[in-house]
Amino acid sequence: MPSPYRALFAAPGSRAFSAAGFLGRMPLSMMGIGVVTMVSQLTGRYGLAGALSATLALAAAVAGPQVSRLVDRYGQRRVLRPATLVSLAAAAVLLCAAHYGWPEWVLFVACAGIGCVPSVGSMVRARWAALYRGTPKLHTAYSFESVVDEVCFIFGPIISIGLSTAWFPEAGPLLAACFLAAGVFWLTAQRATEPEPHPREHGDGGGTALRAPGLQVLVATFVATGAVFGAVDVVTVAFAEEEGRKAAASVVLAVYALGSCVAGVIFGLLRFAGAPERRWLLGVCAMAVSMIPLLLVGNLPFLAVALFVAGLSIAPTMITTMSLIEEHVPRAQLTEGMTWVSTGLAVGVALGSSVAGWVIDAAGARAGYGVPAVAGAVAVAVGFLGYRRLARPAPGRGGFVGRHDEHEERHLA
Repeated sequence: MPSPYRALFAAPGSRAFSAAGFLGRMPLSMMGIGVVTMVSQLTGRYGLAGALSATLALAAAVAGPQVSRLVDRYGQRRVLRPATLVSLAAAAVLLCAAHYGWPEWVLFVACAGIGCVPSVGSMVRARWAALYRGTPKLHTAYSFESVVDEVCFIFGPIISIGLSTAWFPEAGPLLAACFLAAGVFWLTAQRATEPEPHPREHGDGGGTALRAPGLQVLVATFVATGAVFGAVDVVTVAFAEEEGRKAAASVVLAVYALGSCVAGVIFGLLRFAGAPERRWLLGVCAMAVSMIPLLLVGNLPFLAVALFVAGLSIAPTMITTMSLIEEHVPRAQLTEGMTWVSTGLAVGVALGSSVAGWVIDAAGARAGYGVPAVAGAVAVAVGFLGYRRLARPAPGRGGFVGRHDEHEERHLA
């Protein structure tokens, strides 16, 4: 591992909470696809499987920021353990209901309950922020976490689908639940690195972090960005099926995540001067432009190359987004702010996959790649419209050394 990454783990406890975070976020990439695989195998009904997966994603989008808001106020241990127990109980109900053929409404209620799952990635990033806030190491830490996210998305679906198809249908979601339990309870046992809670202060009104204008721009942009990701996943599976090689879709999508992983590693080694919102907008534009070659794909090898190139812009944009959240959200609401961005992505994934499915049914897989292209264009439009909000951090905030002086110069000008 390059020395900047080794230096991250000099802090006591950093290796342990990072490892726990890796386990705890594996379900993010395993549970949804695991539910689809399980239900489709047990019932043969892809429509029901997709509806349950969408219910799970939307429930997490609604509950996630509320859980994180409570974490900011009361601490990770006091909130994450009860929330995780609710999710695990709901997962147990889902597995039993699917196995024994209980009524469909039970399946939907269980998926909604699983939505209480905490955003473990946000919890780990909050710990890094508490350790390295205001130092260049925080940029490296966010880069490392972005790489961990991509590793989860490379291997998680493969493990979940493989277990459910080779062992028994419930195996994928069951392992995802086990990862969640192990990761969260291990993470919350580490009290020394847990960020200090920020109880409601007099006059804050208990408002949501989403009131921050800059965060609103980031979340709105990432709804469109999530639509890109959701559409690419669905259309790629359909394209591979049209080519007669449906099983290759998981490999092609893994190459997409690999591109992001490689870019994240390199990005974490670099040091940047200037305003991060400019890099963020450039990254959003790069993601949008990278969707254009997908409209011209003619075979799976070309598609894999195009997706690898497209993936190169993902991790740098996500890393810069986390730095911008540091600047636009009060410190007492940092975890909630990070979770709102994840929520925007989750909503976008649900929208993108749904629209892409409709386009595929109507016009075929190649036409389906128009959906991520349009979604990318929307992300760029929102980014440009909201750029001025991003250029004005919240008072007293600044994610990088030197940023405070830069904004003082702007105000003096």
